[in-house]
Amino acid sequence: MSMGLPSRTQSRRPSYLFTCAIPFSLFFLTILLLYKVDNFLSQTGTVAGHNLEPTPWHLFPPKTFTEQTRYARASKIIQCSYLTCPYAAPNSTPDRAQFPDPTETCPDFFSWIHRDLEPWALTGISLSDLEQARNFAAFRVLILDGKLYVDFYYACVQSRAMFTVWGLLQLLRRYPGLVPDVDLMFDCMDKPTINRTEHASRPLPLFRYCTTADHFDIPFPDWSFWGWPETNIHPWDKEFGDIKQGSRALSWRKKIPRAYWKGNPDVYSPIRTELLTCNHSRKWGAQIMRQDWVEEAKARYEQSKLSNQCKHRYKIYAEGYAWSVSLKYILSCGSLALIISPQYEDFFSRGLIPKKNYWPVSSTNVCSSVKFAVDWGNVNPSKDTRS
Repeated sequence: MSMGLPSRTQSRRPSYLFTCAIPFSLFFLTILLLYKVDNFLSQTGTVAGHNLEPTPWHLFPPKTFTEQTRYARASKIIQCSYLTCPYAAPNSTPDRAQFPDPTETCPDFFSWIHRDLEPWALTGISLSDLEQARNFAAFRVLILDGKLYVDFYYACVQSRAMFTVWGLLQLLRRYPGLVPDVDLMFDCMDKPTINRTEHASRPLPLFRYCTTADHFDIPFPDWSFWGWPETNIHPWDKEFGDIKQGSRALSWRKKIPRAYWKGNPDVYSPIRTELLTCNHSRKWGAQIMRQDWVEEAKARYEQSKLSNQCKHRYKIYAEGYAWSVSLKYILSCGSLALIISPQYEDFFSRGLIPKKNYWPVSSTNVCSSVKFAVDWGNVNPSKDTRS
């Protein structure tokens, strides 16, 4: 399938060049700290994967740096090290034997990827399609000959763009020489925008963190898999390990026999607003906690550690402004996930099977539906393999 690649004979010099170099890992932590404390990043707050207000949509602002600003120092580090470092591919590539034989049948999960790309299966994606998608994108990514180039069009909230690009760099680093050339548009706002009805005659290829059955937007793993410092969330490998360790502290039978949810309801979410009314352990079998990230930051996030939130038999997932990054952490807990009728889907949630991977909760009778799940689970503990 053609991905709208520019001719290699053309002179193309994207404004930001990202190449994979070993020294970057040393500078990455420094840049991360600088980004955390910079006033520019702290102006817009997000919580539990959703913006306190819709993601700002404005042109990526030009900014003048002085030697005294934190951003100036971060910029200097990038310019003097990472961007000037020539690309050096590892001496050896991964053993091809570890990759599936192309004649083998793809796993069932690949059917979702095929569905995502089906609108362009026959026609391919033209450069004109990409230019039209640019009107909805925050940045453009070009991978050419194993090198990554980025053009930023709009400012993403907090550190979303940085960690998303970092994730792409990790892909190139893990599979050197195996990632094909690709030219794509990416948006970092929460909600999908390429409606299937409105754009039926000309689907526009746009990557983002979630989609719906009514949109063409192509889901990509969200930035928090590689870190979300504004809420003290570590990269997935570390966070997952900590969560599993916290979960093993109690067997399922010894966990608190109630449903638990902690998050911010003030994100234009009717579901979360209704969920607040379910906060009654005896009446509804649920403990609903309001998350205040401002206070959490002051307390150094001691009360918001995900590894300390696996003490209940049931954990509730409720969408906010759109999808929520919290789903993967809830599923990792070892508790039975109670998912309230989701409207959005990310790259992995589409593979979850109701009553096998989670218990579905009605969005019209939230409290009673949660209560039913809790009562049934407590009476039938042997039905849950977590026990």
